[in-house]
Parts: sequence; structure tokens; C-alpha cells
Amino acid sequence: MPLPRRSFLTTQDFTRRELEVILATAASQKKSGWKALKSKPKLALLFFNPSLRTRSSFELAAFQLGGHATTLQPGKDAWPMEVREGVPMDGEAEEHVKDAARVLGRFFDAVCVRCFPKFQDWATDRQDAMLHAVARYAGVPVVNMETIVHPCQELALALTMKEKMKKTDGKKFLLTWTFHPKGLNTAVANSAALISTKMGMNLTILRPPGYDLDPMFMDQARENARANGGSVEVTDSIEKGYAGADFVYCKSWGNLAYFGKWEEEKKVREPYRHFIVDAEKMRRTNDAWVSHCLPMRRNVKMTDEVADSKKCLIIDEAENRLHGQRAMLTHILG
Repeated sequence: MPLPRRSFLTTQDFTRRELEVILATAASQKKSGWKALKSKPKLALLFFNPSLRTRSSFELAAFQLGGHATTLQPGKDAWPMEVREGVPMDGEAEEHVKDAARVLGRFFDAVCVRCFPKFQDWATDRQDAMLHAVARYAGVPVVNMETIVHPCQELALALTMKEKMKKTDGKKFLLTWTFHPKGLNTAVANSAALISTKMGMNLTILRPPGYDLDPMFMDQARENARANGGSVEVTDSIEKGYAGADFVYCKSWGNLAYFGKWEEEKKVREPYRHFIVDAEKMRRTNDAWVSHCLPMRRNVKMTDEVADSKKCLIIDEAENRLHGQRAMLTHILG
């Protein structure tokens, strides 16, 4: 099933069947190798935020497909960009995104964007303005390398689950909040909710009171569940959350009511350090696999005992970032 000349902004833009095709390609390439694309794809990688796995895997994927990736960091080795429309540009930004994106679209076959929220106003940040502006003006496919969702991480997670569980339909997927000393982006949590329900799983979100995900993503997850035979449940009971889980995915995320006010949120967050993933909680599961997107603060989010166990898939999932992204690029640029 060809998916040429198509942006990859969110997995919600793709049917389950289309995602399964990408995942099948990823599994095949991982096992048997891959071929360079005749198009020799040229990628512009716009990193507004730091990266280890995303940058490494995209640069390597472009190389393996016979192409090239140019990494740009606006505000560091590229001009800082303005995304607002109709404003006098008399501040830090030297270039408007509508100009930069058009130029990059003339040079490259795809533009890939990593741009976290500004952590000032969630009502503004949830619009994902920079990603959608690049997609509007570039004139070439645009790939989301993490904004308010992380669809590339979704591919890696889905590929990892299919490798280990074979069948995802009907399995209990526990997305558990964990403590972190700072308030964090909800992107990976949003994405875990989306891809697990897209793959027909029964999603349980375990979080302390007040740490609900944005209703926009919860509604999408419930829609996915209805379409694929799964379910969605939210709980603050650790016992109920872990009971019978087949896959445990842990992630920290901030309380949206305190978005951008992390000093105030600290008082709310501090009592919930016991949400850490440990061996005692894992014994409540159905001998579950466990993972995290990385980077992960050991013995804060997950104990060493769990992280170093045979059931932990953090390294497998990280490796699958490369395979998932290379397969995705193969389909949208091949």
C-alpha cells in the first residue's frame, strides 16, 4: 500500500491498516535489510529542542535510504523563528516560519520538526502552531519528531509490542504516571493513549487526581477504542491499574491546571513519588512487559530491578525508533 507524498503529523491521520503496513515494512527491514530509495531523500531536521534518539535515528535512516539529513537548530545554528501572524517582528525572531518553511521546501524532500510547547499557556500550546505552520507553507511532506504528540515514538512502541506479544487486540495496556522532579510535556503520554487504542488494546490510565490528559486526546483514544474493539479506563488506584496488565508503559507528565507554573505544581506532585514502577507493582500484572520512551530517571520513574529485568523493553523500543522511522520514510517518500 503506497503512501507517497504524505505528511506524518499524527497517527490519527492514518488508518490502522495503513499503520500496520508501515509496521510490517519496519519488521521486514529490521529482519532482512532495506534498499536505498531511488529518490535519495533529502531531509531538513528542525530541532527547536534537544534530542538524542530522534536526531540519531533520523540522520541514520536518511543515510540508510540513500539520502541525506541536514540538522538545523533555530536559535542556535539557524535563525530564531516567529510563528505568529501579523505581528511586528521586533523581538528575538529574525525570520518568519512562512519564509523559512517555503525555502526549506525548495531545498528538501521533507521537513521534520521537533518543537515542544512553550510551557506558558496550554490553550495556546495545544494548537501546535509551529508544526502546522511548517506543514502549511513547506509544500513537501512534514514529519512530526515530537510536539504535543510523538507519532514516531508510537511507531517504535507499536513495533516493540507486536514483536513481543504478537497480538495486541484485547490486551491490557497500562499507561502509568510516574513522579519526576519537573513538570513535563504530555506528548508521549498522549501518544501512548492513541497508539494503544489504535491497536485494539484495552487502555487503563493510572494517574494521581488532577493529572488527566487533555480531553482532546482522551476523546481521540475513546474513538480509536470504539473503532478497534478496545476500551478506555482512568483510575487513581495503583492496585486496579496494575491488576492483569499485559503491557506497562510509564511516563511522567505535568498537571495541565498548573501548566507553566511548575513551582506551584511541585506541592501537588510531591506526595505521589510512590507511583514509581517497582517489582511489587509488576507482580500484580499478567507477567507484563514494561517500557519507557527514554530518557528515564532510574529509581525515580522505575527501579533498577525492573529496568534491568528481562521484561523491560526500553532498549528494544529505542532501537525500533530507527526501524519505524525508516519504514515510515520509505512509504511517504518512496
